[in-house]
Amino acid sequence: MRMRPTLSWTPTGDLPPGTTDLEPVARALGAGGVLVLSGAGLSTESGIPDYRGVGGSLSRHTPMTYQDFTAGAAARRRYWARSHLGWRTFGRARPNAGHRAVAAFARHGLLTGVITQNVDGLHQAAGSDSVVELHGSLERVVCLSCGALSPRRALARRLEEANAGFAPVAAGVNPDGDADLADEQVGDFRVVPCTVCGGILKPDVVFFGEAVPPQRVEHCRTLVREAASLLVLGSSLTVMSGLRFVRQAAGDGKPVLIINRDPTRGDPHAVTRVALPLGAALAALADRLGIPADGGAAAGAR
Repeated sequence: MRMRPTLSWTPTGDLPPGTTDLEPVARALGAGGVLVLSGAGLSTESGIPDYRGVGGSLSRHTPMTYQDFTAGAAARRRYWARSHLGWRTFGRARPNAGHRAVAAFARHGLLTGVITQNVDGLHQAAGSDSVVELHGSLERVVCLSCGALSPRRALARRLEEANAGFAPVAAGVNPDGDADLADEQVGDFRVVPCTVCGGILKPDVVFFGEAVPPQRVEHCRTLVREAASLLVLGSSLTVMSGLRFVRQAAGDGKPVLIINRDPTRGDPHAVTRVALPLGAALAALADRLGIPADGGAAAGAR
């Protein structure tokens, strides 16, 4: 089953206002049993733009849909040319203070896990272990014919060899790793096939218009049931893939707390929305709880 892509959401005037008071979040973390749900806003301080914030990529870029990707070779050539270029930027991204704080909370036993809508791997690079990648990861590539998985770095080397000298200047890079390139910059970029069966390769991520695997959704629902509270970090919750867990937690009577500078689609279900920059807010929470945010981190290794 495929979901219809939801690219935008317009806040209504009756949403509760945001606050700068971190105390409710500090109390929830101090009590433990917190499940984190993170979005693209957590990675903006690492140089990866979000979709819908101020200057978000949706203002200039329409993400590739599953339907477009599978419809024809021209769309796949355009995608892989742009993604190949964007991958270089993703490969240089490093965890920021927010990622490191989340890892520190986990090390001190305050979290039951992390569900991330991001595909950048920065939670793991910061030292978080129990991470569910809701939308997959750009670190892997999957064959649509035989299902074989392979490392993205191996594909990057193959694409480099097949497209020697391909080095256009991109206008920007988006949260899905897709660089902004004009059609003429794509040119005759060569796409390479699966090395196992010669089939079509796709990044192991959930495209817009594609459903999250049911077993992954059920695993996340179990995490919500087992958590004492849900903490949303840097997500507008526009798409149902993340919003459903907010609704589930609220329906179960569990506190939902959100840190996001802009209003979110989940605000009506939350006990609070803290409208502060994520890195500073999470570092302040770590300090308030007496937790060294950088101790034992993975030093940004990728």
